[in-house]
Amino acid sequence: MNIKNFFNIDDALLNLDKEILKSLEERFLEIDDITEYNQLKVLKAFIENGVSEATMAGSTGYGYDDRGREILERVMADCMGAEDAIMRHNFVSGTHTLTVALFGVLRPNDKVLVLTGRPYDTITGVFGIDKKNDGSLSDFGVEYNEVALREDGTPDIEEIKNRLAKDNYKMAYIQRSRGYSTRPTLVIDDIKRLCDAVKEVSPNTIIMVDNCYGEFVEKLEPCNVGADLMAGSLIKNPGGGIARTGGYIAGRRDLVNKCADRLTCPGVGKEVGATLGMSRELYLGLFQAPHVVGEAVKTAVYASALFKAMGYAVSPEPFEPRGDIVQCVTLGTADGLVAFCQGMQSGAPVDAFVVPEPWEMPGYDDPVIMAAGAFTLGASIELSADGPLREPYAAWMQGGINFHSAKAGVLLAAQKIRNGR
Repeated sequence: MNIKNFFNIDDALLNLDKEILKSLEERFLEIDDITEYNQLKVLKAFIENGVSEATMAGSTGYGYDDRGREILERVMADCMGAEDAIMRHNFVSGTHTLTVALFGVLRPNDKVLVLTGRPYDTITGVFGIDKKNDGSLSDFGVEYNEVALREDGTPDIEEIKNRLAKDNYKMAYIQRSRGYSTRPTLVIDDIKRLCDAVKEVSPNTIIMVDNCYGEFVEKLEPCNVGADLMAGSLIKNPGGGIARTGGYIAGRRDLVNKCADRLTCPGVGKEVGATLGMSRELYLGLFQAPHVVGEAVKTAVYASALFKAMGYAVSPEPFEPRGDIVQCVTLGTADGLVAFCQGMQSGAPVDAFVVPEPWEMPGYDDPVIMAAGAFTLGASIELSADGPLREPYAAWMQGGINFHSAKAGVLLAAQKIRNGR
């Protein structure tokens, strides 16, 4: 066993590792099939849009006539099944990207209906759900509404239809990934059912999807199945572990243009934005993304199987369909959650010597512990794990730019729990 040459993992855990890898052979072949499909899709987009050495040159100042930026955004639109896209290093995070999209499309007195229950912690401040934060959507007169999830954590389609039939909503908002909840992640078929339901009752309502963590996990993307707009972060899936920052918005051309006007200024939109020599890594990151996402999905499936065998509740389970790269492991106690994250950190290529502890992180309601020994700060396409110190004391693990090193991190987290904090 190669890992025994480098890390102190006990024999019982290594025997379990061997059994689990054997049990996952067919599952990994399924993941490889999706990876190959998406890799060929990306390759075709690169070829058809004429990517060349010249397109990767940078621009300065206003960035007028940056052909490389324009081609990159055409490539991204094709990969996402969209009419148009913005793909820029200017976006500072996934939340910022989503915020630009929301403010780009919504106007005072518009109404939003969130179809997937309460959104992720940092987005609540953008909507101004609990209070009218200065500069939030509620501060600008946008009305927030949500449909609670059913008891099993799935969207309540009948209630969504009822709400849409009774009022005029400018936007129906879907959060694909679970955030810090234990509800199921939406797979593409779920998103299609939601899009079909919205269009059936309210065809003019704009459907927007927070696609963070979901890109290239399946063969189709939200815009392929009816979404009008979607957005995500480049230090998650579509940056392939190479993009150092940035985000993207993709969808209908008219909506993307509205978002571009918000990102820059009205009347200028996508025509400006210096790339400052960063185009090459965005191109390369996007090209690498399907393979890297496949490695991350294998890591999530492996962790699911390992911790299930150790007696912990996991979601998704190893053979369940997956809509994102995130694996939830319910540890049950604060000490278990902290031990999991500390063990994961000890297997990171960067800052492995750091011992993470919970802290009051801005934008979150509870202390949060994070393990993230990444080459790009905060990149969750690289192996990381985090969770708030609240019931049910679950860790949300994501990423793994190659399966072999990521598996070592998962095993070290398991070993840390077995040893006790």
